[in-house]
Amino acid sequence: MKNKPVIIGDKVCIGCRSIILKGVTIGEGAIVAAGSIVTRDVAPWSVVGGEPARSVGRVNLSEKTGQTTRPVEPSRTAKV
Repeated sequence: MKNKPVIIGDKVCIGCRSIILKGVTIGEGAIVAAGSIVTRDVAPWSVVGGEPARSVGRVNLSEKTGQTTRPVEPSRTAKV
Protein backbone atom coordinates (compact mmCIF):
# COMPACT_ATOMS: atom_id res chain seq x y z
CA MET A 1 0.00 0.00 0.00
CA LYS A 2 1.45 3.35 -1.07
CA ASN A 3 1.88 6.26 1.29
CA LYS A 4 -0.31 9.26 0.55
CA PRO A 5 0.70 12.66 1.94
CA VAL A 6 -1.44 14.72 4.27
CA ILE A 7 -1.48 18.33 3.06
CA ILE A 8 -2.21 21.05 5.62
CA GLY A 9 -2.73 24.61 4.35
CA ASP A 10 -1.67 27.87 5.99
CA LYS A 11 -3.50 29.27 9.04
CA VAL A 12 -5.10 25.90 9.88
CA CYS A 13 -6.13 25.09 13.46
CA ILE A 14 -6.27 21.39 14.42
CA GLY A 15 -7.73 20.47 17.80
CA CYS A 16 -5.97 18.06 20.13
CA ARG A 17 -6.48 14.30 19.71
CA SER A 18 -7.73 14.75 16.14
CA ILE A 19 -6.92 12.00 13.65
CA ILE A 20 -6.23 12.88 10.02
CA LEU A 21 -6.17 9.93 7.63
CA LYS A 22 -3.63 9.64 4.84
CA GLY A 23 -4.32 11.42 1.57
CA VAL A 24 -6.44 14.16 3.17
CA THR A 25 -5.96 17.84 2.28
CA ILE A 26 -6.96 20.51 4.80
CA GLY A 27 -7.54 23.86 3.09
CA GLU A 28 -6.21 27.24 4.19
CA GLY A 29 -7.77 28.71 7.33
CA ALA A 30 -9.80 25.59 8.17
CA ILE A 31 -10.57 24.60 11.75
CA VAL A 32 -10.71 20.95 12.85
CA ALA A 33 -12.48 20.44 16.20
CA ALA A 34 -10.75 18.48 18.95
CA GLY A 35 -11.15 14.71 18.76
CA SER A 36 -12.33 14.73 15.14
CA ILE A 37 -11.55 11.95 12.69
CA VAL A 38 -10.92 13.56 9.30
CA THR A 39 -11.54 11.06 6.49
CA ARG A 40 -12.16 13.48 3.57
CA ASP A 41 -10.68 16.73 2.29
CA VAL A 42 -11.60 19.87 4.22
CA ALA A 43 -12.56 22.99 2.24
CA PRO A 44 -10.67 26.24 2.87
CA TRP A 45 -12.07 28.45 5.65
CA SER A 46 -14.49 25.80 6.94
CA VAL A 47 -15.07 24.34 10.40
CA VAL A 48 -15.34 20.55 10.74
CA GLY A 49 -15.88 18.22 13.67
CA GLY A 50 -17.09 14.79 14.68
CA GLU A 51 -16.45 11.14 13.91
CA PRO A 52 -16.17 11.19 10.93
CA ALA A 53 -15.59 14.92 10.58
CA ARG A 54 -18.41 16.84 8.90
CA SER A 55 -18.80 20.51 8.09
CA VAL A 56 -20.34 22.48 10.95
CA GLY A 57 -19.75 26.01 9.67
CA ARG A 58 -17.58 28.50 7.83
CA VAL A 59 -14.95 30.95 9.00
CA ASN A 60 -15.96 34.53 8.11
CA LEU A 61 -13.27 37.11 8.68
CA SER A 62 -13.88 40.81 9.04
CA GLU A 63 -11.55 42.75 6.75
CA LYS A 64 -10.82 45.39 9.40
CA THR A 65 -10.34 43.39 12.57
CA GLY A 66 -9.33 39.94 11.36
CA GLN A 67 -11.84 38.49 13.84
CA THR A 68 -14.76 36.22 13.09
CA THR A 69 -17.91 38.18 12.31
CA ARG A 70 -20.02 36.05 14.64
CA PRO A 71 -18.95 33.91 17.59
CA VAL A 72 -19.13 30.14 17.40
CA GLU A 73 -22.08 28.97 19.46
CA PRO A 74 -21.35 26.42 22.19
CA SER A 75 -22.73 22.94 21.77
CA ARG A 76 -26.12 22.29 23.32
CA THR A 77 -24.58 19.52 25.39
CA ALA A 78 -21.64 21.62 26.55
CA LYS A 79 -21.77 22.63 30.20
CA VAL A 80 -20.93 26.30 30.53
